[in-house]
Parts: sequence; structure tokens; C-alpha cells
Amino acid sequence: MAQLSYNYTTPKGVAGGLYDISPYSVDSRQNGEESANALKFGMGAVQGATPGVDIKRPASSDTEDKFEGLVLTSFVSEMDMLGEIKLYPSQTVGVLRYGKAWARIASDLTTSYGEPLYLIKSGADAGLFTNSESGNLAVNGRFIGTADSSDIAPVELYNSPAIGSVVKSVTGGTGIAVNNADPQNPVVSAT
Repeated sequence: MAQLSYNYTTPKGVAGGLYDISPYSVDSRQNGEESANALKFGMGAVQGATPGVDIKRPASSDTEDKFEGLVLTSFVSEMDMLGEIKLYPSQTVGVLRYGKAWARIASDLTTSYGEPLYLIKSGADAGLFTNSESGNLAVNGRFIGTADSSDIAPVELYNSPAIGSVVKSVTGGTGIAVNNADPQNPVVSAT
């Protein structure tokens, strides 16, 4: 891509880049996609064929408990001769488990501070984040700012179970629903 703007302002962030230096956790995973660049920095990812080993873009059948995190940029990827950075199949990538980062969002999405976070599960936008619940995967996090003109927005992923996920007890098999839509006042109920 050619540079078409020579203004002196710097971009707010870069897709998949850390937002700040607040506490965060990053897991190493393999890109489980079969084609180059199907998975991109800043996208949300779910468990792949081998949980704990590989990740992929979400599919319509994926549930909240399969969410792995946000694919972070790293120093191991270089631009090709066309100036593009591609994530290749089986390439190791960093996945933000919790913390703050710049996420890829659906085109022309308007976000604001505190809005809930969802991962698009189907279509061309699968793997992008949105604030719309309809048909999307609930992510335990929130938007922490407004969208940038390059279809990225800052998000915070929480270090706790996904919204509405059901955790089975080891002893009795009963479920506990955890709704963290408001992180200051989580709602826990038996199912």
C-alpha cells in the first residue's frame, strides 16, 4: 500500500498492538487456518482443532467457552515485497488472554467507552469485534474508547469467564452462570 497521507499526526494504534502497559497475559498458539492471512493481527480467535495448541477464526457453531483471545502483533512477522504482513498456517502467534489492545472491528462501526464486546462468528467479518449482540459470540470485555478511522478500536479483555458462560462444578455437575456485563457488579446465578 502506498503512503497517500503526509500529515504529522500519528495513528491512535495498530491492529493487534497493546493499548497500554496495564497487566496482561499472552499465550502462544499456532495459526490453525489453512490459508495465509485468513487470521490477522487484531482479530479475535477461538480454539482450533487441538485446544491449547492452535487457534482459528470463529465459526457459527463456536460458543463463548471456545474464545481464546485477541491475536497480537509481534516482532516475528516481516513485510513481504508488497509491504504486507501475512500470518501463515502453523505460524506461532501471541494471543492476548486478558489486557488492553487495539482490535479489528466491523467496518464503519461506532463505538464508545464501556460498550459490551462481541465477536462476529460468520460471514466475511468473522473474527472482527462488534458491539452488537445479535448472532455474535459474547466476549468478557468491553470497548474502552472510540473507533479509529482505520477500523480499529481499543478493547479490554477481562481475566474471568465469558459473559453467560456456564461453568460446571467438579463435584455435583451444577452450573453457575456468570454475567460480567458490568465488571464492577458481576451477577452470579445457579443454573
